[in-house]
Parts: sequence; C-alpha cells; structure tokens
Amino acid sequence: AGAPPPQAASATSARQRSSRTIVRCYRIAPVRTWAWRIRRRVDALRESVYETGMAGLIAIHVREGHPDFIDLPWHLPLAEWANASERVVEMERGLSRHQVVFVEYGSGLYALKELPPALAEREYGLLRGMEDRRLPAVTAAGHARAAVQGGEGGEGGEGGEGGEGGENGILITRFLDASLPYRTLFKNKGLERYRERLMDAMAGLLVRLHLAGFYWGDCSLSNTLFRRDAGELQAYAVDFETSEQHEKLSDGQRSMDLDILEQNITGELADLQAEVQLPPALPVEETGATIRARYQRLWNEINRQLLILPGESYLIQERIRALNDLGFSVGEIELVKTEQGDSLRLRTIVVDREYHRRLLHGLTGLVAGDRQAALMINEIKELQANLSAQHKYTQSLSMAAHRWLEQKYRPTTQRLREALGPRDDETELYCQVLEHKWYLSERAKKDVGHQVTLEDYIKNRLAPPPETPELVKPRDDTR
Repeated sequence: AGAPPPQAASATSARQRSSRTIVRCYRIAPVRTWAWRIRRRVDALRESVYETGMAGLIAIHVREGHPDFIDLPWHLPLAEWANASERVVEMERGLSRHQVVFVEYGSGLYALKELPPALAEREYGLLRGMEDRRLPAVTAAGHARAAVQGGEGGEGGEGGEGGEGGENGILITRFLDASLPYRTLFKNKGLERYRERLMDAMAGLLVRLHLAGFYWGDCSLSNTLFRRDAGELQAYAVDFETSEQHEKLSDGQRSMDLDILEQNITGELADLQAEVQLPPALPVEETGATIRARYQRLWNEINRQLLILPGESYLIQERIRALNDLGFSVGEIELVKTEQGDSLRLRTIVVDREYHRRLLHGLTGLVAGDRQAALMINEIKELQANLSAQHKYTQSLSMAAHRWLEQKYRPTTQRLREALGPRDDETELYCQVLEHKWYLSERAKKDVGHQVTLEDYIKNRLAPPPETPELVKPRDDTR
C-alpha cells in the first residue's frame, strides 16, 4: 500500500491532536519562577481527558528548586490520592478544615492543601511575603488549579460542595524538615521534656508575627509545627487562610489574635486529653491564658521605653544588649526629648529574633536554631575570655570562633558521626552535649571537661533502653 494522500494524513494528524492534552511551558516574572499552562481541547472526549493525572491540571505555578508535580493525579480530589499515587505518604498532623495530603519527592516532603483557587493563590502570596520578612513559617513551593471529577468545586464550593468537573485550587508548601506536629510531641516517648516548652514557643511565635504587622487570625496548635532547639522548642506557623499583612497591628487586632489563640488551644488540649495524659504543667482550661500572659510579658519588654537622663547614654547599649540576649535584633533606636526637656525617651525598634543565628553564621558559617546559636555563641565568648587571659590582651570574637570551630565543634561532630552514624541534626546533638556537660559538672561540683562529657553522652545514647516489665494478665476464673 502506498502512502496516504496529503489530505488524509492531515486529517489523521488533526484527529490525534484533538484527543490529547497539549502542554506548553512559559517563563514568567520573576525569572526564577516557572508556570506550566495546560490547554485542553474542548472537543476531546471526557474519558480521554482523565486518562492521566496531568489531564486534570489547568495551571501550576512552581518555584525554582522544587519538583514540577505534574505526575500527580490532578484529575482526582485530594481525598482520593492515597490510592492513586505512590508518592502520597501518611503523616501525623493537626486538625484542618480542608483536605490535606503529603507527597514525597526524594528526600523532600510537601503538603498539598485543597482550597478554592483564589484562596490558594492569596495564601501563596502571604507565605512569600513572610519568607521575605524572615518570619518563622513553612516555605511556599507553588499553587495549582485543577479540574477534578466530582471535586471540591471552585470559588463558591469550599468543603467539597462542588459538582462534577469542579475546579480546585491547591496550595503547595515544603514540609519543615525535622519538625514535629503537636500530636507527635505528646504521643511519642522521649519527647516529654519538650512538652512544657510549648507555651514559650507559642508566645514567642505570636510576638514575632505581630512585630512584623502580621495578623494570623487562626493561631492554634494544629496550625503550628515545632522544632527542637537546644532543649527548647521553636514554633513555625503553617496555615494562613484568615491572615492579613499590615504595616502595624493595632492593640485591638493583637487582642483578637490572642482571644482566638486561647479558644483554639483550650479546645485542642481537651481533644488531646481524651487520647493521652497531659503533663500537670499544661492544664486544659489554663494553658491558653498562660500563653497569653507570657506573650504580654515578652511584648511589654520588647516595646518598653526608657528615660535617659544626661550622663546616662550607657543605658542605650545596655538596652540593646538586653534585647539581643532575648534573641531580638534592633534595627533602629529613637530618642525623643521629653516635655520637660531634661531627658530623652528611648524607643528601640526590633526587626526580628535572629540575632544569635546571624551572628553565629557570620562567624562560623553554621546554620542553627535560635536557642542553639545562643548556646554556641556563649561557648565562643567563654573561649574568647580564656584566650584573652592567656595572651594578656583581648582576642577578637572572630578569632575565638575560628578556634572553637576547629578545636571543638568539628572534632565533636566528627566523633558523633562515627559513633551514632550520619545525622541531619548535628547542631542539636552538639547542643545536647553542652547541656550534658552542664549536668555532669553540676553533679560533680566541678568542670568535668568537654571530652569526658562527649564520651559519656555517646555511651548513654548507645545504651539499650531499660526494659519495661510485662504486665501479667489476670486469670479469668469464670470459664
């Protein structure tokens, strides 16, 4: 048989093009951002449109450094993804009013939340703004729109009210590595010591958001992830459907956020108490109010104004150092003459709570949590004082940091790797060694030394856990 005539070949090609999805890729501003726009032929059969997950995808906006996500079953509602994709993984998480699934790409874990498209795009924009301000929150990876079979219909169909072929919005965020949902914090053995730290972590998180003019609108344990940070907890915000960014929050807006915090935390702890035993320091009815009180103390300390009399200019540096000790960086100071004209009123403008982190990174290149960085900076300053005493002149902090890095931090983490295997949380382990040294020295009433502490710490980590005696089942004599 000869080749078909040109007209027949053209008609066959047109039929083939009409029954498949056409994918086009556009580069959009900013330059590092890609968006995949998927145009579907209106004359294609409905069955052929949903043969692949990508067929349901209308548009996806993904930041550089993240997967393209186009191999996911976009034609299905998130509630049906578990049986449709091997990338879906089960994760412990808090309560959510929307469907959420977690997907795995290599070592990266991502959370996908189903929303009306406009809300997904709005929340993505809020997250990008928070990232620019270096606020403690999850990282936005992208957002998408998909046409699903029987999905959570578009703009007016929140909560799965949409009909056949509804349009969904999907927000994509990078799951915070080494973080713990609050339920894991209370259910897993070995994390007991961190549970009571939860109150300071929540208060500190809300203070940081409010200082940046960020109204959360749904502050709760379910909307927070926690990271261990040198024996303390650092809290990171997750959900921002009701959030707003302002230049500055009013007292009324802050009070409203705190009211929501109290109500949500009381309800969540009551639910949790039905599953596990809560520590005595976290009573259900009082914990929310305690967090609010701690928030207020921290807020008042940060925003406290001082009167500076003639000859008391040293109080300015004392005030800055006091805020630095709390972990806050001071961006500006403001001095205003009082009405009497015999003194100045000092107001400090706090910009973030990353003073120790930035100082440690500038000195050593290490990336650490707030509390971890503070502990290691203290150790570097202690070494600086010892070196200055030995050499009879003041050693620079940068010189002490170099000696600390080469003589303490790197040898210690190398020994920990050899004994415990490769770890992602080396800075946390190092700070646990420092805490262990304090404990041993207190018990011995003297400084036991770094090397002795390290070997004792490793010995304790490698020791088998104590055996739990088996419960003897009572005999049933009724048979």
